[in-house]
Amino acid sequence: MCVSRNSAGRLAQLFALLLATSTLASCVTTSGPAKPKGPDPYYVAMYGPLPNEKFPLDAIDISKVDKRYLRQQVAYQTHEPPGTIVIDTQNRFLYLVQDGGMAMRYGIGVGKAGLEFEGEARIARKAEWPRWTPTQEMVAREPERYGPLAGGMEPGVRNPLGPRALYLFQGNRDTLFRIHGTTEAWSIGKAVSSGCIRLFNPDIIDLYSRVPVDSRVVVLQAEPPMTEPAGGIPMASAANGGLPPMY
Repeated sequence: MCVSRNSAGRLAQLFALLLATSTLASCVTTSGPAKPKGPDPYYVAMYGPLPNEKFPLDAIDISKVDKRYLRQQVAYQTHEPPGTIVIDTQNRFLYLVQDGGMAMRYGIGVGKAGLEFEGEARIARKAEWPRWTPTQEMVAREPERYGPLAGGMEPGVRNPLGPRALYLFQGNRDTLFRIHGTTEAWSIGKAVSSGCIRLFNPDIIDLYSRVPVDSRVVVLQAEPPMTEPAGGIPMASAANGGLPPMY
């Protein structure tokens, strides 16, 4: 069988085209839809279950929490000495002042009582798994909810004060202002109807371990604390090679 020169040329071109197409296809990779990024494992562990507490605590679902309100170490400019607690009710943060221009920052929920106190106080008492009694105002405002608890509520996972409480006094006078845990993790970062200053339960446990009785507390209402550089610096994470997870 004889093949003309023109036919041979067309066959050669067709073969070259098929070879080029095959080579190009081999360079293309296929992938499925991108998997959504989950919560940082560092914070998942930080807010994980606490089975060794007197009343074991469940993990907190931090996927629904604004990252700003997770516990982290931040650069913080203030004239307050290390060891002072500064509560910024407007921006929903509590700062524990540290050395070197740093602070441990905690997200907070601010209750009605938390908005009624401003100024300086001291931690006169600390309590683990405290008992709780609603105020007369709370009972009068929501009798169906708080009336049955007027005599007080024993410690436990349903107690509104949570696992720890810090009691603030001015001199020897109880201000009735408390820093405590919460049964409503969703309320952190928000203004709520009742209570004082609430933290995530793992955070109040952490803060409780860092501050002794007689620690100074400054509560700010009208103005935020001194300027903090943009972007907090989270605490170092062993799971991240000793470097803090960044947002």
